[in-house]
Amino acid sequence: MKPQITVITLLTNDVTRMTRFYRDVLGFPTIVDSEEYVEFENSGVRLSICSNQLMAANTNDHPSYSEAHRGQAFELCFPCDSPEQVHLAYEKIIANGGTAIKEPALMPWGHTAAFFADPEGNIHSIYAE
Repeated sequence: MKPQITVITLLTNDVTRMTRFYRDVLGFPTIVDSEEYVEFENSGVRLSICSNQLMAANTNDHPSYSEAHRGQAFELCFPCDSPEQVHLAYEKIIANGGTAIKEPALMPWGHTAAFFADPEGNIHSIYAE
């Protein structure tokens, strides 16, 4: 095994809703699009969405895929070219189904950053250096 991450998979009970958000709002083109699994075009690490039901089937019905998730488990960070782009992207995300968490602001480490949640409540950030 290499100490390297090549795929990040978001698990969900609503693949269609999550796909619409990541494709239509965040702008990731789909390269695999099925009822229970979607993969997006992305340079570097692959990004995918998979149903909890399919992952349960793939893992001999492991019970963790049927348990309710509680709390934040991960964050995706999306780069922007400028602080102005952070503001524009944030407005678009919130207007199209994202949940406002923290409006764009200059952070102590020097980045302009904003935080939003996807349709399942996963909190992510957009930023510019």
